[in-house]
Amino acid sequence: MISTILIEAWDLYAISFLLLFIKSELHPSSAMLGLASGAVQAGALLGAVCGGWIADRLGRRRVFITTMVLFVVLAVAQGFAANMWELVIIRFLLGFPLGSDISTGYAYIMESMPKGKREVMGNRWQFMFGLGEIIAIIVITIMYLSGVDHDLLWRIGLALGALPALALLIFRLDVPDTALALIQRGRFAQAKKVARDMFDDDLEMLPDQDFRIERPRTRDFLRHIWADRTRRRASIFGWISNAMQGAEFSAFAFYLPTILVLTGVSGIAATNFLTAGIYIIATIGGFTAPLVTPKIGHRGIARVGYGMAFVSLLLAALFLQVDWKPLVPLAAAGLMFGHYWDASNGMTITSMVAPSRYRATASGFGYIFVKGASFVTIFFFPIMFDALGVPLATVLVSLLSLTGFLAAQYILPEVYGYVEQEEAEQENAVRDAS
Repeated sequence: MISTILIEAWDLYAISFLLLFIKSELHPSSAMLGLASGAVQAGALLGAVCGGWIADRLGRRRVFITTMVLFVVLAVAQGFAANMWELVIIRFLLGFPLGSDISTGYAYIMESMPKGKREVMGNRWQFMFGLGEIIAIIVITIMYLSGVDHDLLWRIGLALGALPALALLIFRLDVPDTALALIQRGRFAQAKKVARDMFDDDLEMLPDQDFRIERPRTRDFLRHIWADRTRRRASIFGWISNAMQGAEFSAFAFYLPTILVLTGVSGIAATNFLTAGIYIIATIGGFTAPLVTPKIGHRGIARVGYGMAFVSLLLAALFLQVDWKPLVPLAAAGLMFGHYWDASNGMTITSMVAPSRYRATASGFGYIFVKGASFVTIFFFPIMFDALGVPLATVLVSLLSLTGFLAAQYILPEVYGYVEQEEAEQENAVRDAS
């Protein structure tokens, strides 16, 4: 499930290293360039909502298989776009399976692993993002240095995402639904088999035959979240954090290669190497955040990450304003390390504290805030860049990080190891079904 993030990272952010080549061939306006970059985020927003809803009703496995098939087809299709509008439409459609897969994958992780371990695994998504971004940089740089025609380079770079997606599709063919998802749908016989195969547990308390269980109404999802104080505060933080980290990255960090080139910090080849180094540091952040989560909790991860991102963005704005160009990559590295901490647990928290019968829906709803904020900032940052200049635009972006820090400080209760309420609900659901 977590390897899906690597594929998403390739597609979402490979284009950030290819924008210069797309701009050279298709000559889009700043607004159109931002729309092409952000279209996949808008599609993922819809996919997160619909995918989670479908997964709660039809099961996790069907969504897993369908999303990877769609991704393979659409990833290849964007390499054949003849103009900017075609590229925008294809990338919008491509976002739908990406958003669906993330929301369903988080539900799967939370239902398949014990407390503590599931949080560490959920928090690893930024590490996987970092790996995907590093691989994209390396492959694109190799093609650039090999002399691949620039009009062909960006097409190949976008289409190559189909290869890991195809491999993951093959690996997923034997992945079952989770036992908990099957129980919620009354499929007790299959749930007992899955539990026996995965956990060596026969679930003897369940009947051997299936029963028809009325599905809860999706419109009751928020009411159940709101009824419990811990769930309510944790979910509100998760939504705020998802929006802030999505916007934080999609503004400055997403356009980092373009910023480094256009502000004269480095040339194209040097920029790719600089960006690769920055993402290696970011990936280290993504690797360490889950490791320290058991020690400092979710509040600690969020406060340190957002605090580091806020300071780094202010320093980046200062260095750009006073023309201290060699220091800009250092500030960007600090931003990315902090970002990979602050972005690690928003999805984990929103998925973990949700009632099990709404878990995929809750994951998808939480992912809306990531993708909604990402789409808005990716679309508007080039316009803001042109109107205000990079330094002032970067200062405005830093306010997003400050908002995330304040939310962690004053809204988020410590929910590491949260499980008691969930266990009581599962026991009630089994007792009612029996």
